[in-house]
Amino acid sequence: MTTPRPLLSDDKRAPSAAEAMAGFHRDIVDQVRTTVEREPVVVVGMAQNPFVKKVRQALTQAGITFTYLEYGSYFAKWKERLAIKMWSGWPTFPQVFVRGVLIGGHDDTIKALGDGSLRERLERKA
Repeated sequence: MTTPRPLLSDDKRAPSAAEAMAGFHRDIVDQVRTTVEREPVVVVGMAQNPFVKKVRQALTQAGITFTYLEYGSYFAKWKERLAIKMWSGWPTFPQVFVRGVLIGGHDDTIKALGDGSLRERLERKA
């Protein structure tokens, strides 16, 4: 297993910084988090991104139903998307979750569809 990338520890954040981080587009983060907890497959994306479109098409072609959450485009809602990236730790879109687990982006999803691991994870009991 890969060691997670280092994050600044809580004791290295001033209380005001920690509070600002916790509140940074909290409504958006909560919306994504609760959807990921509730729905079997969730794609978080943005308009105009070709990789988001390709992932959605691949899931549809595989007969996998998913919930799609879209936050802006290249020109709008970048702060909301930044808050999602900070929450998930994933640097790009799409972000694909299966049974509450981030499987990654476009390349990871295509690979998981190809090797059957996405469907296997989906078919596991919640």
